[in-house]
Amino acid sequence: MSWLWAIIVGFVLGLLAKAILPGKQHSPLWLITIFGIIGGIVGNALAGAFGIEETPGIDWGRHALQIVAALVIVGLGDMLYASLRGRKQAA
Repeated sequence: MSWLWAIIVGFVLGLLAKAILPGKQHSPLWLITIFGIIGGIVGNALAGAFGIEETPGIDWGRHALQIVAALVIVGLGDMLYASLRGRKQAA
């Protein structure tokens, strides 16, 4: 069941990051979901490092770190995807 939640949260984080980032992202939806999953994992790791992994109530700090990590990973991942895709089309 935790894998299902990871996919759902990754999907939502990826879509949020895609919506927040300026410009058009060229990555397909499945790749945005993977980037979102990685962003969620990195955000949770950062929250644990900062000591805000589990708090009473809603974990706003953890969620903010997940979104920031997803923004960075979706942005960088999309640039990498676009450059690799451009090389394939040029060849």
